[in-house]
Amino acid sequence: MGRLDLRAAARQAMLDSGFVPELPADAARELAAAPDHQPAPPGARDLRDLPWTSIDNDDSRDLDQLEASERVGDGGIRVRVAVADVDALVPKGSALDRFAGANTTSVYTGVVTFPMLPEQLSTDRTSLNEDADRVAMVVEFTVAADGSVRDPSVAWSRVCNHAQLAYNGVGMWLEEEGPAPGRLATKPALAEQVRMQDEAAGRLRLVRYKAGALELETIEARPVMKDGEVVDLDLTKKTRARELIEDFMIAANTTIAGFLERAQVPSLRRVVRTPRRWDRIVELAAGLGAKLPATPDARALAEFLTARRAADPIRFPDLSLAVVKLLGPGEYVVDRPGEAPPGHFGLAVEDYTHSTAPNRRYADLVTQRIVKAVLAGAPAPYSVGELEVIAAHCTAKENDSQKVERLLRKMAAAAMLAAHVGERYDAIVTGDTAHGVYVRLLQPPVEGRVVRNEEGLDVGDRTTVKLLSTDPARGFIDFERVGR
Repeated sequence: MGRLDLRAAARQAMLDSGFVPELPADAARELAAAPDHQPAPPGARDLRDLPWTSIDNDDSRDLDQLEASERVGDGGIRVRVAVADVDALVPKGSALDRFAGANTTSVYTGVVTFPMLPEQLSTDRTSLNEDADRVAMVVEFTVAADGSVRDPSVAWSRVCNHAQLAYNGVGMWLEEEGPAPGRLATKPALAEQVRMQDEAAGRLRLVRYKAGALELETIEARPVMKDGEVVDLDLTKKTRARELIEDFMIAANTTIAGFLERAQVPSLRRVVRTPRRWDRIVELAAGLGAKLPATPDARALAEFLTARRAADPIRFPDLSLAVVKLLGPGEYVVDRPGEAPPGHFGLAVEDYTHSTAPNRRYADLVTQRIVKAVLAGAPAPYSVGELEVIAAHCTAKENDSQKVERLLRKMAAAAMLAAHVGERYDAIVTGDTAHGVYVRLLQPPVEGRVVRNEEGLDVGDRTTVKLLSTDPARGFIDFERVGR
């Protein structure tokens, strides 16, 4: 059959899903004429001397946010989250904006990345790179000793990233399993404020879990390429560094949602509705000796998950995956002034938006423009009708991006498993749809379809399967159920 060209397959998958993989000519001309820097809005503060740091994936270059913290009275920790001012170089209605608005998200296939904005912007001029002076939307809040959040504010500021850090190195250091990474080893002040961030994040996390936020841990795998071939799957591990950033982003996005709610302007919200298959979640819990209410209850589910993580940490990611599938996908909706804000079941918050990744997500860029207008006392940049169209399109393209990413993972996995036909694997059922029953192997973490003896399987079931065949060109991995 010859070697599969995964880069070409990724591009074709983008086209098949309605994405625009290359920058259009009008956007390219606009990019060439764009300024090299972001102009600072009037009254922007100069916060470049604060100990700003970024923590992201090892290979990330599109840096959307920085963090800094300091201790304040009564045991509080003042947290600042700086978000890149992308709107300054990608104004509404521009050719670059139309390109971003068509795709609405960066697509990370593991083989090649298709950025929402051209790399000259997303990894350079609008990225909060190390030692680069930038303009940012700074979200501030104080995390009290009891984990409550007070004194929120939003303002434009000039910032500078003093240490570009990565999840793996910071996570190992925080967990005392490795040395201080990068500039943390030579700049004690930076190291101290990252530890302070970890402390503040822990306070936020505890309060969220008590309120019913779901403690989930799923397994993510990316293909490892060598000479154009897939040689392994690299697992993304959850660490305290990842949790730190997740906690800060949730707090920042909640702060922005509250800011827009008080401003009484129409804006976007990110929601996860009550679970579509709560009855199956109840069944899964019963099979593990726990009883959940007959109607959806986030706090009861959170307590069950916390108990299971403590009781069986090795299999907890499998349970998490089943719950994620049964909760259903997130979506974007419009928040209208005067109406009750929509909630987010998984995060146990009533008012939540996306605002912290404007280089990677179009909804965040739209939210940034709305915030900018409120701060400037200008009219709202979007009507309710415009936002409804944007919300529906962002939701649809997010689903499309997940399909593309999933397809490329399957193609890569199929290529890797081609030499293992006939072997048996332990697996967990991840899907039961009109198209078939799907499972994920416990090791390697590969998904495929059960095409024989699949009767009676449901999401969350554990079983044993035999690999029947693979088709890397279509991303097909077919199994036969051979165990219970």
